[in-house]
Amino acid sequence: MYRRSIIITGGAGFIGSHVVRLFVNKYPDYRIINLDKLTYAGNLANLKDIEDKPNYKFVRMDVCDCEGVLDIMKEERVDGIIHLAAETHVDRSIKNPSAFAETNVIGTLSMLQAAKACWESLPDKWEGKRFHHVSTDEVYGALKSDCPEGSPHPDNPGAVAYGTEFFTEDTPYRPHSPYSAAKAASDHFVRAFHDTYGLPTTISNCSNNYGPYQFPEKLIPLCINNIYERRPIPVYGRGLNVRDWLYVGDHADAIDLIFHKGRVGQTYNVGGAGERRNIDLVRMLVEITDRILGRPEGADDDLITFVTDRAGHDDRYAIDSGKLSRELGWKPSVAFGVGLEKTVAWYLGNRDWLDGVTGGEYMNYYAETYTNK
Repeated sequence: MYRRSIIITGGAGFIGSHVVRLFVNKYPDYRIINLDKLTYAGNLANLKDIEDKPNYKFVRMDVCDCEGVLDIMKEERVDGIIHLAAETHVDRSIKNPSAFAETNVIGTLSMLQAAKACWESLPDKWEGKRFHHVSTDEVYGALKSDCPEGSPHPDNPGAVAYGTEFFTEDTPYRPHSPYSAAKAASDHFVRAFHDTYGLPTTISNCSNNYGPYQFPEKLIPLCINNIYERRPIPVYGRGLNVRDWLYVGDHADAIDLIFHKGRVGQTYNVGGAGERRNIDLVRMLVEITDRILGRPEGADDDLITFVTDRAGHDDRYAIDSGKLSRELGWKPSVAFGVGLEKTVAWYLGNRDWLDGVTGGEYMNYYAETYTNK
């Protein structure tokens, strides 16, 4: 008999697989149910190392299937949900916004309805229950890059910031892409279910993640793969857009803390104090990748190719994680430079995984578009 039974949606994806692995290994007395539809970015190879663990179960299911989710919740006596399943790629959202509304909005609503229907019928109702929703910093819109050369980061003296403003939990929502609009809507539904029905919810809004198992449509693995294969590295505009980068293992730890100890009804921002301009990040990746491959310094600098900027491309994202630090004691443990070295080494050392996800739909998609999240 397991002490808790938890559904993690999107658990075969990039961030989700790290969360599933953490929970399966850290909590052997928890039953962990990985619920994933297995779309193009979902890959069970991400979880080969824990697939035979006795406390782990995979269920292939669409989060929009409210009745199916409810049946699983009742069968497994689920008392916790960590909801990560989402369409996340901005370029794809520009091409097909309805798919993002379906998964990110209707899918979240379906999960909320299943949780409400299951838990409110129990004698103890909400006691010991938790619905944690994982969202993005992109719901807040964009910040100005008013420190173009960088200045000391207020949360981390060893890091730099490219502006004086930061997203906090009180920052008004101003989504600019269909992706961020869909995530903003899902956040509002989560809050509404807490305020209207008393459903015990928490939300986290996180900055850009990087690390092993990220689908290579995203900037960092795309660059590593293109450098390895000596193909052009597309960079939008002049590459001056700024993103705050967080190592995925640190994000999984933050989700663990918020799920177990966060205050019900609260939102927590999760950032890495790892701001970089896209062009500077790409140059770092070229230097690290070439060094690990034993290529001469600067051998692949000419792969960097500036392309037409993306529509509605936000200038800068930057997270203030002060609330999470003060209340739960969380801070990122992996410095950006260290994490980037680890990430490049992982992709170069796991070519079989990378080759397995860079065919078919992926290659067809990249024949007609570029990416920088």
